[in-house]
Amino acid sequence: MCLGLPGKIIEINKDEGWALVEAFGVGNKVGIALIYEDIEPGDYLMVHAGEAIGRINPEDAAASLELWEEILNES
Repeated sequence: MCLGLPGKIIEINKDEGWALVEAFGVGNKVGIALIYEDIEPGDYLMVHAGEAIGRINPEDAAASLELWEEILNES
């Protein structure tokens, strides 16, 4: 089973193949080699194992982050 976490793009470096994404106040560089779409700062990416696996719309990102918050708060 794969679990992805949405992150908002803060910065992109296409020459080096990474994007800085933020989720829950934490920034991480993720690989963007699997993303063939145009991406720009402010877009949301679904991230799994350090790689962006797709772009998602802000509404879906917000819904997913809400569910993650519920899970994290139960622990």
